[in-house]
Amino acid sequence: MAICDIAGLKVNIMNEKGRTAKQLVPYLSADQAENQHIDITINVDEERVKRSMQEHPELNQDDWEYMLTGSDFYNALIGFDGILLHSSCICVDGVAYAFSADSGTGKSTHTKLWLDYFGDRAYMINDDKPAIRIIDGKVYACGTPWSGKYDYSTPCIVELGGICFLERSENNWIKKAETGKAVFNIFSQTVRRLEEADMEKLFNVIEGIFSTVPLYEMGCNISEEAVLTAYNAMKRE
Repeated sequence: MAICDIAGLKVNIMNEKGRTAKQLVPYLSADQAENQHIDITINVDEERVKRSMQEHPELNQDDWEYMLTGSDFYNALIGFDGILLHSSCICVDGVAYAFSADSGTGKSTHTKLWLDYFGDRAYMINDDKPAIRIIDGKVYACGTPWSGKYDYSTPCIVELGGICFLERSENNWIKKAETGKAVFNIFSQTVRRLEEADMEKLFNVIEGIFSTVPLYEMGCNISEEAVLTAYNAMKRE
Protein backbone atom coordinates (compact mmCIF):
# COMPACT_ATOMS: atom_id res chain seq x y z
CA MET A 1 0.00 0.00 0.00
CA ALA A 2 1.23 3.49 -0.90
CA ILE A 3 -0.59 6.69 0.05
CA CYS A 4 0.29 9.43 -2.42
CA ASP A 5 -0.40 13.12 -2.96
CA ILE A 6 -1.40 13.41 -6.62
CA ALA A 7 -3.18 16.41 -8.18
CA GLY A 8 -4.21 17.67 -4.75
CA LEU A 9 -5.82 14.34 -3.82
CA LYS A 10 -4.96 11.56 -1.38
CA VAL A 11 -4.57 8.42 -3.48
CA ASN A 12 -4.14 4.96 -1.96
CA ILE A 13 -2.49 2.57 -4.42
CA MET A 14 -2.59 -1.07 -3.38
CA ASN A 15 -0.10 -3.79 -4.31
CA GLU A 16 2.30 -1.35 -5.98
CA LYS A 17 5.51 -2.79 -7.34
CA GLY A 18 7.99 -2.57 -10.22
CA ARG A 19 7.71 0.50 -12.43
CA THR A 20 4.60 1.67 -10.60
CA ALA A 21 6.35 1.70 -7.22
CA LYS A 22 9.36 3.49 -8.71
CA GLN A 23 7.26 6.24 -10.28
CA LEU A 24 5.26 6.76 -7.09
CA VAL A 25 8.30 7.67 -4.96
CA PRO A 26 8.21 11.48 -5.52
CA TYR A 27 4.46 11.45 -4.85
CA LEU A 28 4.47 9.49 -1.58
CA SER A 29 2.64 11.26 1.22
CA ALA A 30 4.58 12.03 4.37
CA ASP A 31 1.62 10.55 6.26
CA GLN A 32 1.21 6.84 5.48
CA ALA A 33 -1.35 6.20 8.26
CA GLU A 34 -4.09 3.81 7.17
CA ASN A 35 -6.84 5.69 8.98
CA GLN A 36 -6.45 9.04 7.15
CA HIS A 37 -8.97 10.37 4.62
CA ILE A 38 -8.47 8.86 1.16
CA ASP A 39 -10.02 10.38 -1.97
CA ILE A 40 -9.19 7.61 -4.44
CA THR A 41 -8.28 3.96 -3.86
CA ILE A 42 -6.69 1.98 -6.69
CA ASN A 43 -6.36 -1.79 -6.51
CA VAL A 44 -5.31 -3.51 -9.74
CA ASP A 45 -5.61 -7.24 -9.10
CA GLU A 46 -3.48 -9.89 -10.78
CA GLU A 47 -6.36 -11.45 -12.70
CA ARG A 48 -7.10 -8.17 -14.43
CA VAL A 49 -3.45 -7.82 -15.38
CA LYS A 50 -3.39 -11.36 -16.79
CA ARG A 51 -6.51 -10.71 -18.89
CA SER A 52 -4.91 -7.60 -20.32
CA MET A 53 -1.71 -9.51 -21.12
CA GLN A 54 -3.72 -12.14 -22.98
CA GLU A 55 -5.32 -9.44 -25.14
CA HIS A 56 -2.01 -7.61 -25.71
CA PRO A 57 0.93 -9.97 -25.07
CA GLU A 58 3.38 -7.46 -26.54
CA LEU A 59 3.30 -5.69 -23.15
CA ASN A 60 4.67 -7.34 -20.01
CA GLN A 61 3.11 -7.58 -16.55
CA ASP A 62 4.99 -4.58 -15.19
CA ASP A 63 3.80 -2.41 -18.10
CA TRP A 64 0.20 -3.45 -17.59
CA GLU A 65 0.22 -2.85 -13.84
CA TYR A 66 1.57 0.65 -14.49
CA MET A 67 -0.93 1.42 -17.23
CA LEU A 68 -3.96 0.05 -15.36
CA THR A 69 -3.22 1.98 -12.17
CA GLY A 70 -3.02 5.12 -14.30
CA SER A 71 -6.25 4.28 -16.10
CA ASP A 72 -8.07 3.81 -12.79
CA PHE A 73 -6.73 7.11 -11.45
CA TYR A 74 -7.83 9.12 -14.47
CA ASN A 75 -11.28 7.52 -14.48
CA ALA A 76 -11.71 8.41 -10.79
CA LEU A 77 -10.33 11.92 -11.37
CA ILE A 78 -13.47 12.91 -13.28
CA GLY A 79 -15.33 12.83 -9.95
CA PHE A 80 -12.97 15.56 -8.69
CA ASP A 81 -13.42 18.01 -11.58
CA GLY A 82 -10.38 16.71 -13.38
CA ILE A 83 -9.42 15.04 -16.63
CA LEU A 84 -6.46 13.39 -18.27
CA LEU A 85 -5.15 15.44 -21.18
CA HIS A 86 -2.78 13.52 -23.46
CA SER A 87 -0.17 16.25 -23.76
CA SER A 88 3.31 17.40 -22.86
CA CYS A 89 2.94 20.02 -20.14
CA ILE A 90 5.70 22.42 -19.15
CA CYS A 91 6.00 25.16 -16.54
CA VAL A 92 7.75 28.46 -17.31
CA ASP A 93 7.99 31.22 -14.70
CA GLY A 94 5.31 29.59 -12.58
CA VAL A 95 2.74 29.16 -15.36
CA ALA A 96 1.83 25.85 -17.05
CA TYR A 97 1.44 25.37 -20.80
CA ALA A 98 0.09 22.13 -22.28
CA PHE A 99 0.83 20.97 -25.83
CA SER A 100 -1.50 18.27 -27.09
CA ALA A 101 -1.38 16.20 -30.27
CA ASP A 102 -1.65 12.67 -31.56
CA SER A 103 1.27 10.39 -30.67
CA GLY A 104 4.25 10.94 -32.93
CA THR A 105 3.37 14.52 -33.87
CA GLY A 106 6.23 16.02 -31.87
CA LYS A 107 4.77 17.50 -28.67
CA SER A 108 7.65 16.17 -26.53
CA THR A 109 10.15 17.49 -29.07
CA HIS A 110 8.50 20.90 -28.87
CA THR A 111 8.57 21.10 -25.06
CA LYS A 112 12.18 19.88 -25.06
CA LEU A 113 12.96 23.00 -27.11
CA TRP A 114 11.26 25.06 -24.38
CA LEU A 115 13.42 23.42 -21.70
CA ASP A 116 16.55 24.14 -23.73
CA TYR A 117 15.56 27.75 -24.40
CA PHE A 118 14.33 28.76 -20.93
CA GLY A 119 16.82 26.75 -18.88
CA ASP A 120 16.29 27.10 -15.12
CA ARG A 121 13.07 29.06 -15.69
CA ALA A 122 11.34 25.92 -16.95
CA TYR A 123 10.62 22.35 -15.90
CA MET A 124 8.45 19.47 -17.10
CA ILE A 125 5.17 18.93 -15.25
CA ASN A 126 4.31 15.77 -17.16
CA ASP A 127 5.47 14.69 -20.59
CA ASP A 128 2.44 12.63 -21.60
CA LYS A 129 -0.50 12.47 -19.18
CA PRO A 130 -0.86 15.51 -16.91
CA ALA A 131 -4.01 15.82 -14.85
CA ILE A 132 -6.02 18.98 -15.51
CA ARG A 133 -8.21 19.98 -12.54
CA ILE A 134 -10.61 22.80 -11.78
CA ILE A 135 -10.06 23.89 -8.18
CA ASP A 136 -11.97 26.86 -6.73
CA GLY A 137 -12.78 28.17 -10.19
CA LYS A 138 -9.22 28.04 -11.53
CA VAL A 139 -7.71 25.46 -13.87
CA TYR A 140 -4.49 23.72 -12.87
CA ALA A 141 -2.05 21.34 -14.52
CA CYS A 142 -0.87 18.62 -12.15
CA GLY A 143 2.04 16.25 -12.28
CA THR A 144 1.20 12.55 -11.98
CA PRO A 145 3.34 9.38 -11.86
CA TRP A 146 1.88 8.23 -15.20
CA SER A 147 3.98 10.11 -17.69
CA GLY A 148 4.66 8.09 -20.81
CA LYS A 149 7.71 6.18 -21.94
CA TYR A 150 10.27 8.73 -20.67
CA ASP A 151 8.78 9.05 -17.16
CA TYR A 152 9.26 12.83 -17.01
CA SER A 153 7.04 14.31 -14.30
CA THR A 154 7.12 16.64 -11.31
CA PRO A 155 4.80 16.39 -8.27
CA CYS A 156 3.27 19.86 -8.52
CA ILE A 157 0.06 21.80 -9.13
CA VAL A 158 0.48 24.85 -11.38
CA GLU A 159 -2.14 27.23 -12.79
CA LEU A 160 -2.67 26.50 -16.49
CA GLY A 161 -1.98 29.41 -18.82
CA GLY A 162 -3.02 27.77 -22.09
CA ILE A 163 -3.58 24.60 -24.10
CA CYS A 164 -2.14 24.37 -27.59
CA PHE A 165 -3.00 21.73 -30.19
CA LEU A 166 0.04 21.03 -32.34
CA GLU A 167 0.52 19.95 -35.92
CA ARG A 168 3.64 19.73 -38.03
CA SER A 169 4.41 22.60 -40.38
CA GLU A 170 7.40 23.91 -42.29
CA ASN A 171 6.53 27.40 -41.06
CA ASN A 172 5.63 28.45 -37.52
CA TRP A 173 2.18 29.91 -36.89
CA ILE A 174 -0.29 30.04 -34.00
CA LYS A 175 -3.91 31.17 -33.67
CA LYS A 176 -6.82 30.92 -31.25
CA ALA A 177 -8.50 27.54 -31.61
CA GLU A 178 -11.91 27.25 -33.24
CA THR A 179 -14.42 26.07 -30.62
CA GLY A 180 -15.77 23.09 -32.52
CA LYS A 181 -12.33 21.82 -33.42
CA ALA A 182 -11.07 22.38 -29.86
CA VAL A 183 -13.92 20.31 -28.42
CA PHE A 184 -13.01 17.46 -30.74
CA ASN A 185 -9.30 17.79 -29.96
CA ILE A 186 -9.72 17.70 -26.18
CA PHE A 187 -12.26 14.89 -26.32
CA SER A 188 -9.98 12.82 -28.54
CA GLN A 189 -7.07 13.26 -26.11
CA THR A 190 -8.78 12.22 -22.88
CA VAL A 191 -10.56 9.27 -21.26
CA ARG A 192 -13.67 8.32 -23.26
CA ARG A 193 -14.83 4.87 -22.10
CA LEU A 194 -17.15 6.07 -19.36
CA GLU A 195 -20.57 5.46 -17.89
CA GLU A 196 -23.27 7.97 -18.83
CA ALA A 197 -23.04 9.89 -15.53
CA ASP A 198 -19.25 10.18 -15.79
CA MET A 199 -19.53 11.26 -19.42
CA GLU A 200 -21.73 14.14 -18.31
CA LYS A 201 -19.14 15.10 -15.67
CA LEU A 202 -16.42 14.95 -18.33
CA PHE A 203 -18.25 17.42 -20.56
CA ASN A 204 -18.85 19.71 -17.58
CA VAL A 205 -15.12 19.75 -16.83
CA ILE A 206 -14.25 20.39 -20.47
CA GLU A 207 -16.78 23.25 -20.53
CA GLY A 208 -15.15 24.70 -17.41
CA ILE A 209 -11.72 24.50 -19.04
CA PHE A 210 -13.01 26.20 -22.19
CA SER A 211 -14.47 29.10 -20.22
CA THR A 212 -11.25 29.71 -18.27
CA VAL A 213 -8.17 28.72 -20.28
CA PRO A 214 -7.10 30.11 -23.68
CA LEU A 215 -6.96 27.45 -26.41
CA TYR A 216 -4.69 27.59 -29.45
CA GLU A 217 -3.85 25.76 -32.66
CA MET A 218 -0.25 25.78 -33.83
CA GLY A 219 1.79 24.55 -36.74
CA CYS A 220 5.48 24.31 -35.98
CA ASN A 221 8.86 23.00 -36.99
CA ILE A 222 11.82 22.06 -34.77
CA SER A 223 13.41 25.43 -34.09
CA GLU A 224 13.93 28.14 -31.50
CA GLU A 225 11.57 30.29 -33.55
CA ALA A 226 8.81 27.74 -32.81
CA VAL A 227 9.33 28.26 -29.07
CA LEU A 228 9.14 32.04 -29.35
CA THR A 229 6.09 31.88 -31.63
CA ALA A 230 4.23 29.80 -29.07
CA TYR A 231 5.44 31.58 -25.94
CA ASN A 232 4.83 35.12 -27.20
CA ALA A 233 1.25 34.20 -28.11
CA MET A 234 0.46 32.18 -24.98
CA LYS A 235 2.47 33.81 -22.18
CA ARG A 236 0.60 34.97 -19.13
CA GLU A 237 2.13 37.79 -17.13
